[in-house]
Amino acid sequence: MIPDVPYPQDSPERWRNGLVPVDSLVSDVIRNLDRSGLQIAMVVTADGELIGTVTDGDIRRGLLRGLSLSSPIESVMHRSPLVVSAAITGEALLQLMRVNKLHQLPIVDDKRRVVGLNLWDDLTLPAQHPNPVVIMAGGKGTRLRPHTEHCPKPLLPVGGKPILEHIIERARLEGFSHFILAVHYLGEMIERCFGDGSRLNVRIEYLREQQPLGTAGALGLLSPRPNTAFVVTNGDVLTDVRYGELLDFHTRHGAAATMAVRLHEWQHPFGVVRTQGVDIVGFEEKPISRSHINAGVYVLEPSALDMLRPGEHCDMPNLFARLQDVTARTIAYPMHEPWLDVGRVDDLERARADYQPNTPA
Repeated sequence: MIPDVPYPQDSPERWRNGLVPVDSLVSDVIRNLDRSGLQIAMVVTADGELIGTVTDGDIRRGLLRGLSLSSPIESVMHRSPLVVSAAITGEALLQLMRVNKLHQLPIVDDKRRVVGLNLWDDLTLPAQHPNPVVIMAGGKGTRLRPHTEHCPKPLLPVGGKPILEHIIERARLEGFSHFILAVHYLGEMIERCFGDGSRLNVRIEYLREQQPLGTAGALGLLSPRPNTAFVVTNGDVLTDVRYGELLDFHTRHGAAATMAVRLHEWQHPFGVVRTQGVDIVGFEEKPISRSHINAGVYVLEPSALDMLRPGEHCDMPNLFARLQDVTARTIAYPMHEPWLDVGRVDDLERARADYQPNTPA
């Protein structure tokens, strides 16, 4: 007989509810599927080795073939199920499940013993991140004048809401709920607009710069310091980058600081002549140059703040250079997602064309 399901639905050990012994009957597994809610039963030996898997569809197809509820489960189970190791996570795991149209994927060790179960619904729900998100929203936006003469750049409307609101909502949908806004120019307008964040179901605090401190300097005002890695983004960057994946990438590589970078291509407007002395050795017709540019989104360890002094001006590239000087690891996160730095009037017009009022951010 199959024992009663012992693990509650919110238990990290819930996957054990889907284990059934190899001598189970079809009726036993039907009862297990009903009780576990996992939509899969993992048929195992006494020492936990995976022999096969069974879904409700497998059972229904077996019954259509003439099997009965008292038939052995081996008569309907899938004997060569796709499995993964615990090392496969993130986008690679989601892609594997997406391509194979799997809603459940067992996790096994090197002896093929079941050690977990990946569930599509759980993987696609955003994890809750306690990590703070610091948004640099203190710049004057001089290149966006006259739009910024009486409105701070992060409050400029795009698609019916401020740029800053797009950034906060994007991160909130990924499970981030603690935001710290660094404000200076017309900062009181930002504070009036967002308050404590309750309107957006998040918590918002403020760093108030008495004078412009650069793209990193305001971080020296953090008090208390974060006790975990935190995300930093410029307040004028609209992007679909996944902050959670950026954070995971940073953690996996053991970095002190991670910078999101984007490939930028630039075509030379003229044919280029390559010379050696006075001799012409080659030609390139309007060559394309490629380089990675700073996307204005970062992850920092709390220890990176040791490189800053309260009230000192510092831009983010300078902070990375200081970390490199003390041999702290700094890495680049190559991003391919849509990205726009709303720094100039034509960028603002492009953003407003892309983000229509009914278009989700």
